[in-house]
Amino acid sequence: MKLKEAVILEFETRVLKESYERIYHCLTIIKDEDLWIQPNPCIPSIGNLTLHLCGNARQWILSGLGGKSDNRDRDQEFVPQQKIKKSELIFLMENLKINLRNTLSSIEEEDLTRTYKIQGFQVTGFSAMIHVLEHFSYHTGQITTLTKLVTGRETGYYAGFDLTKHNRKDLNK
Repeated sequence: MKLKEAVILEFETRVLKESYERIYHCLTIIKDEDLWIQPNPCIPSIGNLTLHLCGNARQWILSGLGGKSDNRDRDQEFVPQQKIKKSELIFLMENLKINLRNTLSSIEEEDLTRTYKIQGFQVTGFSAMIHVLEHFSYHTGQITTLTKLVTGRETGYYAGFDLTKHNRKDLNK
């Protein structure tokens, strides 16, 4: 497997499967009126975190690596948008997923080592992808915590898995 394929596969697994599924799950178990709750002014709501993730991924991947125009208004991502419903956020995320896949499928191996200027930072294509992967993971954890806070429920992400199993060095034995 080439480096590009491995990096894209990991991005696909961690962002477009794991994080997306968790965010979708959280959106399904909260009420629309809970979408914009902030425990205090320093903590963004689930809705704002979702808008922020979409803005960040558009800027770093679609614009940064894909060459699309950068029209991000980061500050607006943190303004509560009471009129936006869960279904609209899901639509926004689905549209982003399609565009991310299209952009990543069009990059070349050398794009991973090419230098880009994104959000004022000099980064490689590989670094931009890792940034978005890490950013999604971080904020997915916040969305999960806020969901548990407003619903008083577990998310059940690992229901059906035995997480007490020990690692084995050689899976071929």
